[in-house]
Amino acid sequence: MKILHTSDWHLGHRLHEQSQYEEQLRFLKWLENYIGTSQIDVLLIAGDIFDTGVPSTQSQKLYYDFLINLRNTNCKHIVITGGNHDAPGTINAPRELLNALSIHVVGKATEDIKDEVFQLSVDGEEIIIAAVPYLRDQDIRRAVAGESFGQIGDRYKTALINHYAEVAGYCESIKKPNTPIFAMGHLFAIGGTTSESEQSIYVGNLGDIGAGDFPGLFDYVALGHLHRSQKVGKLDHIRYSGSPYMLSFSEVGAEKKMIQIETKVGEGLNIEEVSIPRFRELLRISGSTDDCIGQMVEADKEARELTPWAEVVLDDKSNAPIGFAEINKAAENLDLEVLKVTLKNERKIAGLEQLIESSKHVKELSPLEVFKMKCKEQEFDLENNPGIFDAFNEVLQKVREG
Repeated sequence: MKILHTSDWHLGHRLHEQSQYEEQLRFLKWLENYIGTSQIDVLLIAGDIFDTGVPSTQSQKLYYDFLINLRNTNCKHIVITGGNHDAPGTINAPRELLNALSIHVVGKATEDIKDEVFQLSVDGEEIIIAAVPYLRDQDIRRAVAGESFGQIGDRYKTALINHYAEVAGYCESIKKPNTPIFAMGHLFAIGGTTSESEQSIYVGNLGDIGAGDFPGLFDYVALGHLHRSQKVGKLDHIRYSGSPYMLSFSEVGAEKKMIQIETKVGEGLNIEEVSIPRFRELLRISGSTDDCIGQMVEADKEARELTPWAEVVLDDKSNAPIGFAEINKAAENLDLEVLKVTLKNERKIAGLEQLIESSKHVKELSPLEVFKMKCKEQEFDLENNPGIFDAFNEVLQKVREG
């Protein structure tokens, strides 16, 4: 049986206000073709199908067209879990209809743990999938009056670990000999490498979840949330597939991948990384104004299907206004679009009030960066007041979840 693990499609995502629809469309067409030619039996999508809880009609059409088109391939089953960007209602709404097409969705933690477990069969070979979605604090942790922020984090971590233990226990109770058990998840695990495009899952001190917290019963753990393909704790069987296309300039140079797992009755798993084509080039160009223009001209010589997007980082701060103008003027004559022009180490030397003068620069900062800078300007000792930092992160996570 061949299983394919992917995640973090973020359909509808925009990079510096530029739509990434073309990359998303090309990826899904390529994926459909790969599933067909590679004879994939089961597809696992570990969360963040959409970039927002209320996806556009265009994004939903991409999603549903893809699912329908897979009926023309060898793929027998699709298992989809919700991520922190996905609204559970959006993911779960067509659940009964999709189930009739052997597409199994779990948008949020279920009341009955059995509803997160699927027993799938392909040509007489069986597999069990523990489809655990992004676990929201309110879904798995009971609030206790008077809890400190540290206690909230500890209780969330305990509830998270217990949820996986409970689902593993049920899987074990229904397992037949030689039946592999796969788990899915959408979370941050210790040892994972982040990029600028992730919105960290943070409730109290929820960063302490490691490879050892997953039950040993699972033969493979298919994770989503981090956008770089990677192993957790250097273990082959616990992996993030990563996003299929670049969602920020911090991912320039990172190879995008999916994970293919092949099972054979009575044998171990064969785990392979599958490289994904680059559908649009993202370029990070740095140096003096003249150096950057030279690199832009050189990049323009290579023919590409989609116009490349570039981030330019200038190191000659004394002539910044002139440099900005020259970069944008040079780009007008090239098949290359500059989405961002900044100064080297700009964020380190500029205060919050300076950045507010330019709304463009404020957009480049994360809420956490703004909060830390404001605390610094107000001479508030955030390092020795971790409870305040925890409180801000909890509020931020609640806002992101809607």
